Parts: sequence; C-alpha cells; structure tokens
Amino acid sequence: MKTKIIISACFAFLFASPLLAQDRTTVNATNSEISDNLDLRAIASVFGDAKNLEDFERQLNDPKIQISNLDLNEDNQVDYLRVIESVEENTHLIIVQAVLGLDTFQDVATIEVERDRNNQVQVQVVGDVYMYGQNYIYEPVYFSNPIIYTTFWTPRYSPYYSIWYWNYYPNHYYAWNPYPVFRYRNNVSIHINFNHHYSYVNTRRCARAVVMHQTIRANYCERTRPNRAFAFRNNSVKNRYELDRTRSVKNVATRNESNAGTRTNGRHNDPINQSSRNESNAGTKTNNSATNKDNTRQKKRTGNTTRYQQTNSGTKSPINYNQDRSLEKVATIGKKNEKRNKSARENNTSRGERASNVNDNRR
Repeated sequence: MKTKIIISACFAFLFASPLLAQDRTTVNATNSEISDNLDLRAIASVFGDAKNLEDFERQLNDPKIQISNLDLNEDNQVDYLRVIESVEENTHLIIVQAVLGLDTFQDVATIEVERDRNNQVQVQVVGDVYMYGQNYIYEPVYFSNPIIYTTFWTPRYSPYYSIWYWNYYPNHYYAWNPYPVFRYRNNVSIHINFNHHYSYVNTRRCARAVVMHQTIRANYCERTRPNRAFAFRNNSVKNRYELDRTRSVKNVATRNESNAGTRTNGRHNDPINQSSRNESNAGTKTNNSATNKDNTRQKKRTGNTTRYQQTNSGTKSPINYNQDRSLEKVATIGKKNEKRNKSARENNTSRGERASNVNDNRR
C-alpha cells in the first residue's frame, strides 16, 4: 500500500512540475537597458523626412515602421509617442513624450531647431537624461532642406500640440508588443535614411531651448523609479555613447558611426564597397579574358608549329617546326655553297690549263 502511495506521489509530482515551471516562466522581450529601444538617429531621420509635426508624430507611431520599441510602463505594449512644441522667437523646441497612463508622460527626446541671423538652421536631437544619460546628442545634416522647415517661420505660426492621449489614439494606430533588442536594431536600421548624416556631439548649442525645456519637462519615470535612471543603470559611464564604447557587442548605431557615414541599413548598400567589389570583379573578368585569349593564341601557334616525327619504336613525338625549318635552310645553304666552291675550282682549273697551252704555243 505504501509503495502504491509513493508511486502515485511521484507521478503527480512529474505531471505538476511542468505546470509549475510554466506558471513561473515569463518572456521579457525588452532589454534592461532602456536606451536600446529607441534610436535617436531614427527620430532625426523621420523628422527630416516629415511634412510637418503631425506627420512626424504619425510616422513615429506607425505600426508598419515601428520606430520605437519602448515599454516604459511595462504593460507589454510599445508606448505611444506624442509630440508637443514650444516656440520662442527663432527657436522651436519639439518634445517627444511617451504616453504611460492618464495624464502620465515621460520625455524621451527633444528636437531643438534654431535659425540664426543668416537664416542658417541648426538642429540637435537630444536624448532625455533619464534614458540616455548626460548630453547624448545627435546633429543631423540633411542632404536637402527638409520640407518641415517651410512651416516653422511663417506669419501667425501656431505651435503643434498633440491631441492624442491615453487610450485615445488615431485610427491608423494600434499597439504592438515589444521585440527583443536585436530584432529591433535590425528593423530600425532599415528605416533610417542614410542619405542624411548624423554626427554625435556632447554640447548643446541652443541655450534658449535648454531654458524652455526646464519648465515643461515631463519626468514621471524619473520621479517614480529613480533607480532605473541611466546614472544608476550605468554608473561607470556618462551617457549612451560611452556605454556603446564599452560594450563587447556593439549596436547598429555604433557600427554605423565607426563606418563614418557608410550605408549599413537594409535599404541602401554601401556604394563605395559595392563599387570596389564591381571594379575587382571587372578586373578579374578582364584578366581571365586576356589569359584565355593568350592560351588560345598559344594553342594555335603550338598547333601550327608542331609536327610529328616517326621514331624507331613506331610512335610519334612532337618536334619544333621552326627548328626543323632552320636546320633545313642551313643544310640547303651549305649545299649551295659547296656547289659554288666546286664550280669555282673547276673554272680555275680550266683557266690554268688554257694558260699553259697558250704559253706552249708561243714557245
């Protein structure tokens, strides 16, 4: 009886163990390093290609593009990113905020746009200190003036302020689950326009934008979870850029920076490397073609100059035709010279006989 009880208990334990393990197992798609889930260059790229700030916000939250992979409130859904703007004189401060709940926001990044007296526009994309550390900044240089600039400095300009909030989103938007970081990196690299150039700097150029941001900055995560700030997550480095330098496996951004402007994303191949490969292949094909032609000519010469000589064993062996002709010419010339010498000796003999006969007659 005891044996049956023990056996039954063992079977029950075996069947229950997978269920217990399944209950304890959770899949965490995101990385503990928050900054891995939003590439600032992607924000700069979308901003440069957008028609206006409304279009900019739409592209940031496009489910087909999935520029962001942030899940700051950890509800297993990528956070909606809303856009608000503040304007003062020639300075436009565009703030990208994650919507985390009802009237709950966390600043993710700011775009600081300023026009100087010479009508030159300076743009900086600044990562929020909570997520990226101090002075993590990218300066985009667009290959052509973005269309969005034409809307900024117009008479009666009205700053943009998103109308969307928690659980009230545009029709085209739907939430998606965050991906593992390596998948996000591969995806976002496809949607960064590398016709533009993105330079990392650690100094903010627009002092007015810094002051403007201090009064309207949203920092829900920083207030409620200060231990998740970048300074606590990575106390040995100052910002995300320095963190990338210390990592053994670099992310997409670091690889592209180290390539100094070469194209690493999926849409655009590196034209320099591609050109080099094409030139190398073309050179190989040309050399192979020349080699084949030389081989063909050599075969023709060999075929024309090769004869076969019968040997004592009955087999034929190739001999050089030109060498054979040379020997024949030498033999022919030697025979001709011998005939000439013989004829000359005969003539001399005949002359000597005639001369002796003449002398005898005179006597």
